[in-house]
Amino acid sequence: LNMKNIDISWRRYLLPNINKEGWKFFGIFAAITALLAMIWTPLGVIGTVCTIWCYYFFRDPERVTPEIKDVVVSPADGTVQMITKVKAPEELEMGDAEFTRVSVFMSVFNVHVNRAPAEGTITKAVYVPGKFLNATLDKASKDNERQLLAMRTASGKEIVFVQIAGLIARRILCFAEPGSNYQAGERFGLIRFGSRLDVYLPEGVEPQVCVGQTMVAGETVIANMSSGAAAVEGVIR
Repeated sequence: LNMKNIDISWRRYLLPNINKEGWKFFGIFAAITALLAMIWTPLGVIGTVCTIWCYYFFRDPERVTPEIKDVVVSPADGTVQMITKVKAPEELEMGDAEFTRVSVFMSVFNVHVNRAPAEGTITKAVYVPGKFLNATLDKASKDNERQLLAMRTASGKEIVFVQIAGLIARRILCFAEPGSNYQAGERFGLIRFGSRLDVYLPEGVEPQVCVGQTMVAGETVIANMSSGAAAVEGVIR
């Protein structure tokens, strides 16, 4: 890795790059703010704060993904909200095999650009319309609007990752489709305004993260599918 290519200047923090999907929203917020300022200055101040928030919501920073064989990285910024043993979503028709589901909850303050958790090829993509329940609820994985993606990794293993709309999120954007090839950490979509990402690890692969842990999309290692490591436990300090 050439460290000269890593931006560590003030601009990275104060004026980060934003995803192309965010420019139209930023423009709308800015236009409304201008109108509010003409009506009453305090309204313009409130609008300015909201416009700045909109800009930062769509920020799309570069990430450094570890180049490790069979690595699974977090597809989203946020917090590990739950880890549980489940079957793959029935809509993907993957049988009764047991997976370990790692759920990453994104607040409205997290980066919302989603990244491929592993290197591989998308084998199935299923969109499921649904409700907009609080994404922290376990039943959100079955009741909420969601985009399901199955991937065959470079080593031949099957994993699943799911974009789930939340209480505030009303729009899932997914650019992946069957046949799409991804490197771990590559951008594949985003969810607007708060939501959740689930990663389903195949049987025998234990997560190397804990509930409550802060995740960085494309960087935090969830598991190494060829390591055989036991599940880890954490302690709050």
